[in-house]
Amino acid sequence: MAERLTRPEWEARRAAHESRVDAWTAGHRARAGRGEPHPVEDFLFTYYSQRPSRLRRWSPGVGVVLAERPVVAPWVAADGGAVLGPVPPRVAATAGFVAELLSRTASRPAQLGCFGMHEWAMVHGGGQRHSAVPLRLGQARTDAVIEELGVRCSHFDAFRFFTPTARPLNVLQPTRESQVSLEQPGCLHASMDLYKWAYKLSPWVPSELVADCFDLARRVRELDMRASPYDLSGWGYEPVPVETPQGRARYAEQQRAFSREAAPLRRRLLAAAAQLARPGS
Repeated sequence: MAERLTRPEWEARRAAHESRVDAWTAGHRARAGRGEPHPVEDFLFTYYSQRPSRLRRWSPGVGVVLAERPVVAPWVAADGGAVLGPVPPRVAATAGFVAELLSRTASRPAQLGCFGMHEWAMVHGGGQRHSAVPLRLGQARTDAVIEELGVRCSHFDAFRFFTPTARPLNVLQPTRESQVSLEQPGCLHASMDLYKWAYKLSPWVPSELVADCFDLARRVRELDMRASPYDLSGWGYEPVPVETPQGRARYAEQQRAFSREAAPLRRRLLAAAAQLARPGS
């Protein structure tokens, strides 16, 4: 039997979700109105395709009847209200891929020896992505650090932004086809991508889950950039200097903490994706 929420119940959940999202996106929305870029926070709305307005939209996910809710596609009439209609084939196919990816990722031990060198590999040899942000160590020393430490990146969507000179320095050569085989739970980008996979399955997964994944992604992104070669002091970010042994130890400690925090979110999203991938969801 489908869960049923009264109008006051679902309106309260919707309002709580909207308030939570508004607090997170207020700075980005204000800066966007002034045309001011932000090298850390904008990533969640430029690299990822979900706009703040879409993140703000609330849904309880599949199988929940909302009493007195207007019936507008993809919602269909049910029990004096509305429920999400059948999962479209394209969403079911995406859910199948997500379920396999997350299951395979969760089955592997977390690897914590990359030290955030993926961001350094994106500027090796002068290929700076954030042209308005200076490098902390200058180009020559930045190149020397990555050449000394090497690169151990397993994440294809980071690797594809490596400069041509940095690609051969990586111990792996990830491809889209090998993504399911290589993804591992210690990777910061794998943790951030939980948000991507969650919103790609919206509105058929609960918006609270999408928001929880976004909350993790925004905090992981901060560590990602604090450990990068960029000088972000002008934006108030203290560096995690991974070019030093102490910085690498700090990075690995925080990386481990985020990996542990991501694990229950991965399980929740895996369960939701597996349900959506089943025929008749």
